[in-house]
Amino acid sequence: MFKKILIANRGEIACRIIRSAKKMGIQTVAVYSDVDRDAMHVQLADEAYNIGPAPASESYLVIEKIIEACKATGAEAVHPGYGFLSEREAFAQALSKAGIVFIGPNTVAIAAMGDKIESKKAAAKANVSTVPGHLGDIADTKAALKIAQEVGYPVMIKASAGGGGKGMRIAYNDTEVQEGFSLAKSEAKSSFGDDRVFIEKFIENPRHIEIQILGDKHGNIIYLGERECSIQRRNQKVIEEAPSPLLDEATRKKMGEQAVALANAVGYDSAGTVEFVAGQDKSFYFLEMNTRLQVEHPVTEMITGVDLVEWMIRIAAGEKLTVKQSDVKLNGWAIESRIYAEDPYRSFLPSIGRLSTYERPQQKDISIGTLRIDDGVEEGSNISLYYDPMIGKMVTHAATREEAIAAQAAALDAYVISGIAHNIPFLSAVMHHPRFKSGKISTSFIKDEFPDGFQYFEPPQEKFIQLAAIAAAIDNLSNERRMRISGRLSGRGYAFPPRRVVVSGEQSLDIEITALGRETTISVVDKNGNEQKKLTLVSEWNPGDKVWRGTIDGQRASAMVQPIKNGWRLGSAGYDIKAFVFTAREAELYKLMPKQDDALSRKAIICPMPGLV
Repeated sequence: MFKKILIANRGEIACRIIRSAKKMGIQTVAVYSDVDRDAMHVQLADEAYNIGPAPASESYLVIEKIIEACKATGAEAVHPGYGFLSEREAFAQALSKAGIVFIGPNTVAIAAMGDKIESKKAAAKANVSTVPGHLGDIADTKAALKIAQEVGYPVMIKASAGGGGKGMRIAYNDTEVQEGFSLAKSEAKSSFGDDRVFIEKFIENPRHIEIQILGDKHGNIIYLGERECSIQRRNQKVIEEAPSPLLDEATRKKMGEQAVALANAVGYDSAGTVEFVAGQDKSFYFLEMNTRLQVEHPVTEMITGVDLVEWMIRIAAGEKLTVKQSDVKLNGWAIESRIYAEDPYRSFLPSIGRLSTYERPQQKDISIGTLRIDDGVEEGSNISLYYDPMIGKMVTHAATREEAIAAQAAALDAYVISGIAHNIPFLSAVMHHPRFKSGKISTSFIKDEFPDGFQYFEPPQEKFIQLAAIAAAIDNLSNERRMRISGRLSGRGYAFPPRRVVVSGEQSLDIEITALGRETTISVVDKNGNEQKKLTLVSEWNPGDKVWRGTIDGQRASAMVQPIKNGWRLGSAGYDIKAFVFTAREAELYKLMPKQDDALSRKAIICPMPGLV
C-alpha cells in the first residue's frame, strides 16, 4: 500500500479523497493555486504544494506541475478526482513515465472510452444496447441532413470529444439540422479542440441512468447498482438518487451485465461509470462511459456500503477485489442535492464572494435516516470565479424513497448560507414538487416544470400561516429578551400587546400571541378578534440562532432565520419570505408608507454575473 498520495484536485472532492486516505493510514499531499492558499483541502492534507496562478490552465491543468509536486513531496501515487486531468490519457501516461502510479483506469481504457464515437463502436461490438445513429465522420451539412433523415427525427448532434452539454444540439427537422450541425461543430472546436460530431436518434422524454462499476487489475469486475440523474439543467446534473424509481430488478440486472461486458471489452480497472439513456418503457441505450469517479458517487456508497475512493486506491496498489457481485445488496434509498453558488432567481447566474455565514444542517434536523455532507468550504471561505461554483453535496439515506426525500427537504431547510447567492430554495422546491415525489421524471423535468425559470412565489395560505407563526414567535421572544436588559432606566414598564399583524408581500395575518416558556400559542383571528385557527409552537430557538427548529402542532419544522428591520426573513420548503411583525397600529401606518425601490438606492453598478474579458 502507498505511504503517501497526492490529490490533483481541489474543493469538496479533494477533501473527500483525503478523508478516505487518512482512514487507510495514508499521508496526503494537496496542491493549490494562489487563490486556494487557505482552502479547506489545503488545511486537511498533511502537506500542501503551490502549483501556480489562479486560472486552472496555469495550475491544476498543468501536468508538469503535478509531477513536480509529486517529486518534491515524495508522493508515490496521484488521485485525480473528477474534472481537470481525471480523464486525460496524456496525464496517466506522463505519471507512468515518471514512475508515479495513477489512481484510475489504465490508459488503454481511458483512450477507448474518451472518444464518444469510438466508445459507441466498442459498446456495439460488446453487444451493449446502442442508440440508432451514424458514428462515422460527417463531411458537411448535406451529409448530416441525409443521415438525420435516415435515422428519423428527432436527432441529437453531439461532439465526439464532448461533455457537460457542450457541442450538443437537438434537431426536429431539416432546418434545425442545418443550423445545429455548424453550431455544434463550432462549439466542439472551441471547447475541446476537436470539431468532430456524430448524429444519433434522440430519445424523447428520456431518463439518465448510470451504472457504477468497479474492476481490479486481476480481471474481476462488478457493478454496484444504478443512479438516476434525470434532474438536469442545461445537461448538468442537479439532483441524483440511487436506486432509480424506474427500474425493476430484471432491467437493473440487464443494464449491470451490459456495463460489465463493456468494461471487460476494454480491460477496465478502477471505478467507472457506464451511462445510459432510458425510455419511460424501461428501454435503454448506451450513452458514454466516464473513466473516473463521478460527482454523484456518494449515493451509491450509501446504498451499498462500499467506499469507492478506498477501493480505487487499493486497486491502484494492485489489490484484488474482495467484494463479489453476489455480495452487492442495495440497502434503502439515497438522494443527493448539489449545492451551487448561483442565483436561481436570475437564471442560475454564477455567484462569487465570501461565505459570511455557512452552517451545515445536522443529523438532528432530520427525523429519520442518515445525513451526509461532502463539501470543501467553511465559514469565511471565498467562492472564486475561476472554478466550478459547486459548494458541496448533501446526501440523505433512508429506508424508502419517500423518507429520503423528506429527510432531504428537512435538511435543506436547515442549511444556512449567506454572502453569496445559492440554489437551496430551488432544490427545496423540487423536493416538495408532486411530480418529483411521484418518480415520474425525465431529463426535461426542470424545463417542463419551471418553463419561465425559478421565481419568487408566495407560499399558499397554510404554509404562510406556519411561517407567520414562526416569525411572530421569534419576534415575541426577542422582544421579551430586550425588555430584560439590565441597567435600564427605572420608570413605567412597557408590555407588548398580544395582538400582532404579520405582513409579507400581499399577504397579511392578524394573530394573538400567548407565550409560556418555550411554548408559544398563535391564534389566527379575524378583524373582530374572533379566533379562526390555533397553532402551538415549541422550540429551543434563541436570539442569534440562524435556524428555527421545533414543532408546530407536534410536527417537526425548521426554517432559516435572518433578522431584518421590523421582522424576519424566513426560508423553508422552497419559500423565501420577508415577514414583518407589527402591532395593529404599526400595521395601519405601514400601509401608508411609500415603498422604496432598492435599485434607486444603489451607489454602484452591479454586474449581473462574474466574468473575465
